[in-house]
Order: sequence, then C-alpha cells, then structure tokens
Amino acid sequence: MQFQQLQYFVAVAETRHFTRAADLVHVAQPSLSQQIRALERELGADLFRRARGNITLTDAGEALLPLARRILADADTARQEVAELAQLRRGRVRLGATPSLCTGLLPDVLRTFHDSYPGIRLLIEESGSHDLVRELARGALDLALVVLPLPSPSPALTTVEVLREDLVVVSSPEGAASPRWGGRRSVRISDLEGERLVMFRHGYDLRELTVAACRSAGFEPDFAVEGGEMDAVLGFVRAGLGVAVVPRMVAARSGRGLRVTPLARPGLHRTIALAHRSDVAPPRAARELQRMLLSASSGP
Repeated sequence: MQFQQLQYFVAVAETRHFTRAADLVHVAQPSLSQQIRALERELGADLFRRARGNITLTDAGEALLPLARRILADADTARQEVAELAQLRRGRVRLGATPSLCTGLLPDVLRTFHDSYPGIRLLIEESGSHDLVRELARGALDLALVVLPLPSPSPALTTVEVLREDLVVVSSPEGAASPRWGGRRSVRISDLEGERLVMFRHGYDLRELTVAACRSAGFEPDFAVEGGEMDAVLGFVRAGLGVAVVPRMVAARSGRGLRVTPLARPGLHRTIALAHRSDVAPPRAARELQRMLLSASSGP
C-alpha cells in the first residue's frame, strides 16, 4: 500500500468523481484510476461502486476512509514537525476550544504565545466538546480544550485537567427580566425556578449542565430564548430577555452591562481539560502552547 494511493483514494471518496479527484491531486485521471485499481487489488476488495455519474463507497471503502484520513493527517503532522526550526520560528498549531473558553481563557494565552512565537500560525476551531473530540480523533486538531467528562469514552485521547471553573448567573441590571433575587449576594439553582432563561443551542456543554442542574433541583427550566452562541446569549441577557448561567471567566470579561451573581455552595462547576491524541505526540509548537495553557491555568 502506497501513501500516494491513499491520497488518491481519499480524493475520490471526497469528490465522488474520478476526474475531479485527479484535478485535486494534480495527476492525470488514467493514472489516478490505475493507482486506485492497484490499491483494490492489494486489499482484495473493491473500494468504490462505479456507475456513470454515481461513484459511491463500498463497505470496504467506508472502513478504509477514516483510517486513510488519519494516516494522511499523521503524515502532515510529521512534515510540520520536521519543518519547524529549533527556535520555533515557523509552523502552525491547530487548537480546538469550546466557545466559552475562546471568550474567557484563550485570549491572554494566545497573545502571550503570539508575542513569543510570531512565526507560528494559530488555527482555532470553535465547537462543542463532542465535535472537538471527533476532530482530534481524525487528526484534524493538535490540541483541544474540552469539558470533562468527555461526551463518549475515548481511550485514544490523553487529557490533562487544566482548571475547575465556577459558573455564575448573569442578568440585566435593569428591565422587566431583572430577577427577583437581584439584591442577594448569591443564589441557589432552585432560585432559577420561575425565571426566564436565555439558553445556549443544543450541543453546548453549558446547556446540558444547566438543564441537568435545574432538573436535579426539581424543576424544568423555562426558556425565554434559546439557540444562541456565547456572545448572543450575553447580548440577550443585557437586553433584559432573561438570565443565563455562564462561566465566571466569561462573566468577568463580559460583565459590562451585566449583573453577576455567584451560585451558593455547593455551586455549579465544570472541569476543563486539554486533550490530544495518545498515539501521536503533538508538534513542538503545540507542546509549547500546551505548556503555556497549563501554566496560565495554575495561577501565580
């Protein structure tokens, strides 16, 4: 099995067209078809069902595709690692993070990293933990900041706890949606019963955590508006549409125009971890960013 054959196979699988795939990998279409046939002979199975205008993967092709993508991603990572100079003058880091961490933890760390290594490109993937775990597994990310526990067991990933973060309640200082308990120094989750909540979209870790806490307190949360990302949720709260449960770091950065109320003990928390694939060491630049993230989260 040749590396080039896997490149051609993935190109055909993604384009579902031999001519377009040949253009994509800059090779003549007959040469590409010949290499695909050679790969099929070596594997002893057809990888594609070929019909005019309709190229689909066989079961064997479906099984090979994620493995081929991972091999190609690992090779790309190896090239990046070798290409980096000893002084980390060039390269890239592909970092995934949940939207709240992009707002809270990352800005200061990324500024420090960029100041230290201006030649390193930072590629940020903003998504929920479930999507980030999948992207890590297929080799599309070097590192990811995810919320523990992971959405599904993943023995192929190594996680290091970064921080345990308190959640707080944010509300508008004025307006019809200002909470009844506005004068108190802290509130319980049960105090959210009867309040209209501004809720994140499905797949958001904070949505699942908040809804589970409300149900554990014996009530079903009442949504004033739902489906937003972090910035939208904060904007809706400022406008007086309702209250929201957000990370303390986010509230500290975005507290202007918001009332921030801590949750009474035992409170509500989430654990953030830095994850990477267990079978492939992150590139050198990614390891340096990892060191900075762990250092920043440990405090002075």
